[in-house]
Amino acid sequence: MRQAIGSFLFNVGFYLLSAVMAVAGLPVLALPARANAAYARMWIRATLALLRATCRLTHQVRGLENLPAGPCIVASKHQSTWETLAFNLVFHDSAFVLKRDLFYIPIVGWMMWRAGNIGIDRAAGPSALRSILRDARRAMDSGRPIIIFPEGTRTAIGADAPYQPGVAALYTQLKVPVVPVALNSGLFWGRRVFIKKAGRIDVLVLPPIAPGMARAAFMKTLHDRIEAATGQLAARQMTKE
Repeated sequence: MRQAIGSFLFNVGFYLLSAVMAVAGLPVLALPARANAAYARMWIRATLALLRATCRLTHQVRGLENLPAGPCIVASKHQSTWETLAFNLVFHDSAFVLKRDLFYIPIVGWMMWRAGNIGIDRAAGPSALRSILRDARRAMDSGRPIIIFPEGTRTAIGADAPYQPGVAALYTQLKVPVVPVALNSGLFWGRRVFIKKAGRIDVLVLPPIAPGMARAAFMKTLHDRIEAATGQLAARQMTKE
């Protein structure tokens, strides 16, 4: 019952907070990309504080020492809305690869676009990959890491969805390290699940995959590392419960 009440309070608070900050942030849209990104981080910090207060849900990130000093691609497991928010704080000044449709959301979507995130039009075929590469190069030229969710959508705990070709295109064309990331956020903030469970989301940043691998070998290595580490995080949490 406590988590149901807390989840209700979080949802109400989240939508009120988002509405207020969206309207208050309208003038920010006229400012440069970094100002939009900084404003979004303020909103995310407030959202995560609300999540802690109402649902008693926190997080821990391990392995940040594995991030290269230079340009890189962060390729993460995707189980929850949580990482689309928190990763803006975990991986500073990053550019997300996300569905272009999100840019059409009034104010919030416009701010995503103005912040320099990378939109993908899944219906565009090969031209979509060309667009991603162009925008990713622009982000990297300004010193920003790229964050991509290789599965392309949120997956349930235990699900093993195919990894999409976008991450391979970025890896082979940009010739920078890819950093795999595992997490267990779906155990606490599930896909299409109203109640958010109390506890601690664990994020594990794994050693980078160096550039230069053949495409098929890279995809297998990335998949195997992420899925193995994600399975271990899930099993460890389930054992605690």
